[in-house]
Amino acid sequence: MAIKFQYNKTSLQVLEKQLKIRVKALPTIKSKESALRMEVKRSKDDVKELEMRLESSIKSYENMFSLWNEFDASLLKVKDVKLGIRKIAGVRIPLIEAIDFETAQFSLYNSPNWYLDGVELLKDLSKTGIERDFNELKLQLLEHARKKTTQKVNLFEKVQIPGYMDAIRKIKRFMEDEENLSKSSQKIMKSRQETKLEEGEAW
Repeated sequence: MAIKFQYNKTSLQVLEKQLKIRVKALPTIKSKESALRMEVKRSKDDVKELEMRLESSIKSYENMFSLWNEFDASLLKVKDVKLGIRKIAGVRIPLIEAIDFETAQFSLYNSPNWYLDGVELLKDLSKTGIERDFNELKLQLLEHARKKTTQKVNLFEKVQIPGYMDAIRKIKRFMEDEENLSKSSQKIMKSRQETKLEEGEAW
């Protein structure tokens, strides 16, 4: 990214201000990136753990497969998933606060005696499944935020800060050269005037 500038004091002041802003902001952005990196790792672990829990729960109920064929799955519905918001390193991330289920009425006399346990097992499986899906979504949001933050760190560190420093150096050199030229031309003018005066006195 080429930084546009002019060889004058105003441009120098603008560049110095921009450089100062970026140098000051860089540690904050780096710590944000670090926090997001840790949170991404934690979320990956959560997704893995929920996936394993879901798989092991399903496997443990496989021996009851014939009973599940008798079970009426329409007895249980997810009524609502209440969400909250949590800020992680300045990024708004949704989180599950509660999962509400709606259980249809059924006759305890006419239904098998394991139906109540079946409803609770189904609630557990549903909760784990919803949490897993939700954590996968949260992970995607965190990954996106981390990538954007990493890009900003790289932009500041590898492009903008060195670019501003280089531009400032060029302007300062130009201004020094101009000053030296001005001083040199003043010396030449002075010595010419002195020479003319001496010549005039000699007459």
